Amino acid sequence: MTNIPLFRIIKEDRWVKPFFKQYKLALGIAVLLGFLTFFSAGALMFISGFLISKSASRPTNILLVYIPIVLTRTFGIARPVFRYLERLTSHNWVLKMTSKLRLKLYQTLEQDAIFIKRDFRLGDVIGLLAEDINHLQNLYLRTVFPTVIAWILYIFIVIALGFFSWWFASFMLLYLALLILVFPLLSVLVNGARQQKEKTLKNGLYTELTDNVLGVSDWIFSQRGQEYVALHERSQDQLIAVQAKMKAFQNKRTLIFELAYGLLILATFFWASGQFTGNHGGEANWVAAFVLSWLPLIDAFTGLSTASQEADSYADSLERLNALPHLRANAITDKHPQAPYDFKIEKLSFSYPNDRKLVLDLLDLTIPQGEKLAILGRSGSGKSTLTSLLRGDLQPSAGRLLFGGVPTTALGEISSSYISVIQQAPYLFRTSLLNNIRIGNEEASPDQVWQVLERVGLKEMVEALPQGLDTMVDEAGFRFSGGERHRIALARILLKETPVVILDEPTVGLDPITEKQVLATFMEELGEKTVIWITHHLKGIEYADRVIFLENGKLEMAGSLAFLTETSPRFRHLKAVDDGEI
Repeated sequence: MTNIPLFRIIKEDRWVKPFFKQYKLALGIAVLLGFLTFFSAGALMFISGFLISKSASRPTNILLVYIPIVLTRTFGIARPVFRYLERLTSHNWVLKMTSKLRLKLYQTLEQDAIFIKRDFRLGDVIGLLAEDINHLQNLYLRTVFPTVIAWILYIFIVIALGFFSWWFASFMLLYLALLILVFPLLSVLVNGARQQKEKTLKNGLYTELTDNVLGVSDWIFSQRGQEYVALHERSQDQLIAVQAKMKAFQNKRTLIFELAYGLLILATFFWASGQFTGNHGGEANWVAAFVLSWLPLIDAFTGLSTASQEADSYADSLERLNALPHLRANAITDKHPQAPYDFKIEKLSFSYPNDRKLVLDLLDLTIPQGEKLAILGRSGSGKSTLTSLLRGDLQPSAGRLLFGGVPTTALGEISSSYISVIQQAPYLFRTSLLNNIRIGNEEASPDQVWQVLERVGLKEMVEALPQGLDTMVDEAGFRFSGGERHRIALARILLKETPVVILDEPTVGLDPITEKQVLATFMEELGEKTVIWITHHLKGIEYADRVIFLENGKLEMAGSLAFLTETSPRFRHLKAVDDGEI
């Protein structure tokens, strides 16, 4: 929740302000059309009031009311026409602005994609897209535009009344100021903070709900499902309570505003009665004209209070967006890791934002270059978090994590040149098989691709395809089996030639025979590379040089297969269970 004034943020803004300058002509036309809309509405009622009064006096000649009849028709047609043109112009401006804002946001996120997960959760990004940009379009539609129109009308009304009565014009100068200054100011003081809190709670819900739904399996496996539901319900209840208070205040404010506006109309009636009756004869027809002209103008002033109270939330949206371009500058480093490419983890602790629970707690670990390390632990033990920290996607809460002497969070874009990852479900794109494999190295020749396909055991399968390497892959690559997709992912990495490979539970969902074959291929072909293998069971554990167990963020067991088998009854029990002996 920001404490920086909106005007200061707008002054330094690099997101919305440029579009105000770029489309200033369209903005000016929209403001003019908005003013003409209310002017036509007021003039329609003004002329109608005069026409009704004049007709009630039974004029001797129809020509005496002919001009008011024509003007009534003119302003009656002009009002919807100007309204339509104003909506067309203003909404066209807004759609252009928001579409380019989204494009700029996508480009910013794509440019800094490697740093996003480290500094933001997915829900934060969705909040930017769904809440901030959608909200900022209201900066124009509900704040800037109505405020400018209201002030132009305010000045016009005071000047126009000055031609009839300077003292009544002075009275309206003060009374209208009450409506367009005091009411909005009161709304900012009372409801502004609530408006900002509402937006903060919505952003929080986007973040919490998105991240929790994506990780719902962890909640279920850790038997914390009710806690997850309660967490969401608590945030939702807070949001509903804030919205209820806002609505109650708005209802009271609207009632008081309409009463005040009714007094304004009464004041105009008494002034016009004294100004145009008595010895003025036919001028009494102007009384209804002045009184009725106020009725459509209430729409120009009544929305200012709501628009003003949203100012702080606009500031919050602008501040969040303007913070994005700095991500790359803060993350870039000129340092490159130096061989040997060892990982050194010292007193490492980590917890997610707004969560006091430590996912990892004072972890000490060294992973020398070339070691094949298996990391085990039940869901929620910190395995996935540790791999994200190893890749530099997350920032440690405390302690250090170095790769080749450089903090992993400082690697930035060069991280992918040193560390590769094979996920649980490798993704294949809707393009040729050749392009899918050359993602690891776009400069690789077809001969090099055939070589890695032979190494991973796919050469014969690809040769049997009608179009070979030019075979088009369907969306997500479902024409290939799970084992084949994993081998294709391995082929990508072999072309990439990174010194470190992280296997993030790569055999989940594979049958036992395929699992054994895939693991054998992985370990054989990765050779002298550092392999960090995240797994949930002990199948194939004999391929690992060292095995570690994480539990509640701490290192519970560590050692070679032989060492743990000899010294740890718990490990022997787990191995027997996994082998089906118990």
